[in-house]
Amino acid sequence: MIQISDAAADKITGMLKDIGAEPYFLRLGVSDGGCSGLSYSILFDDSRQEDDRVIEWKGFEVVIGNASEEYFEGVHIDYMETGMTGGFTIDNPNAKFTCGCGASFRTAAYRGKAKKCD
Repeated sequence: MIQISDAAADKITGMLKDIGAEPYFLRLGVSDGGCSGLSYSILFDDSRQEDDRVIEWKGFEVVIGNASEEYFEGVHIDYMETGMTGGFTIDNPNAKFTCGCGASFRTAAYRGKAKKCD
């Protein structure tokens, strides 16, 4: 399903530790919006839904809602530090078009509902 690099996993584990890991997990989602039509949602959450898919990953859980699951098939999440900044990157083989900010995309099968980026 998804792959998370060691660098990203280490960063996520550290962030979870900072907020008091229990009962938090990493929630991944996709919703309409962004300049290309679909936007990623990556956040720490402590509330599960009945249709969530739970993936155990090197010391933490990744949860993906049923409606977003298809968009994460084959996704690779990494964390990179460049100079004085750093951030997560998402390599999504399902994305056929992306925007310049890298947070918005669309697939061949679904364009989403584009909205102006903030």
